[in-house]
Amino acid sequence: MFEDLQPAPADKILALIGLYRADPRPGKVDLGVGVYKDRDGKTPVMRAVREAEKRLLQSRDTKTYLGLAGDTGFNTGMAGLVFGPAAEFSRIRAAQAPGGSGALRLVAELLKRTRSDATIWLSDPTWPNHMPVMRAAGLEIREHPYFDAASGAVRFADMMSALATAKSGDVLLLHGCCHNPTGANLDTAQWAEIADLVIERGLLPFVDIAYQGFGEGLDADATGLRLLAEKVPEMVVASSCSKNFAVYRDRVGAAMILAKDSAQADVAMSQMLSAARAMYSMPPDHGAAAVRIVLEDATLRADWEAELEEMRLRMLRLRVQFAEALRRQSNSDRFDFVASHRGMFSRLGLSEVQVERLRAEHGVYMVGDSRINVAGLPEDGMDALAKAIVSVLD
Repeated sequence: MFEDLQPAPADKILALIGLYRADPRPGKVDLGVGVYKDRDGKTPVMRAVREAEKRLLQSRDTKTYLGLAGDTGFNTGMAGLVFGPAAEFSRIRAAQAPGGSGALRLVAELLKRTRSDATIWLSDPTWPNHMPVMRAAGLEIREHPYFDAASGAVRFADMMSALATAKSGDVLLLHGCCHNPTGANLDTAQWAEIADLVIERGLLPFVDIAYQGFGEGLDADATGLRLLAEKVPEMVVASSCSKNFAVYRDRVGAAMILAKDSAQADVAMSQMLSAARAMYSMPPDHGAAAVRIVLEDATLRADWEAELEEMRLRMLRLRVQFAEALRRQSNSDRFDFVASHRGMFSRLGLSEVQVERLRAEHGVYMVGDSRINVAGLPEDGMDALAKAIVSVLD
């Protein structure tokens, strides 16, 4: 049966991990893998999550199924975290999913059932897994311009021009904050223009919010999403807890629906849960239960928010330090945009040849499109890293 299969293309980031681990050089730098790292290069369990897990282990007396939607308390907490206290929760439904990727696929399956002939519009560039997830659900894909590599800015006028050609019923996938892979984000005025365009063209907004709290802060990072929710009749959301709760391997996410009214929300939710049943049936519970405990306990939530803010501010400091080092070493403002970007990533605008030279000559590892993980920047080695980058410039 399998004799005609060909090997699947290797995942570039996973391949990069292997190359990095095999590199014996002591001064090597890993800027590739998309996880938060502390000063020591570790991805710690957050304090509040650790305490929640202790409580969970002490109180849990069964491992029976919770149901297709997962932990309902988690779902309520996540809807509040994402949409904010002023949302019309009678129109919102949420289902726990296996991570942000699972939430994306679950929503994509719902969209295929709802609008089988719809096209989903993705930014160019976007997170590499967006395309295979959407294609796996059978959705047609188109791309719109987004990032100017030369300036590090959003090509907003070009983006809007392209979206003006979208047909009614198409879906627009938007990064809620901390655009991956570029780090260049929409401002509030641009979100408002997008909301107007979505209404005018009859598009469905699909917001992927995977880094809430990593950019400008928990509420600020949801500004665009909440602005849309105030204006549009319908939208869908995929949310991830991997980064802001650091529960990467526990696979904790939520798929959400904002419908025109409660009755339509119930129908859409029934279809989404039907899709879940066909794919994985029940979502994993442990990580979501820990997140629920944190969100429901005032003391734990305050501690989680404080530690998340520490992580966010550290990444901002690293951005500024890196941009300053690059300015010193290059004697130019070419990389100043790094300081103004937000989130865990920035794309430096290097060629694949330059990225390969950095790996071979200096032990600096980044994705081939020159996306870097800001949290992996060496706090005590900024000038050495900047000097290496400048050395490979044309």
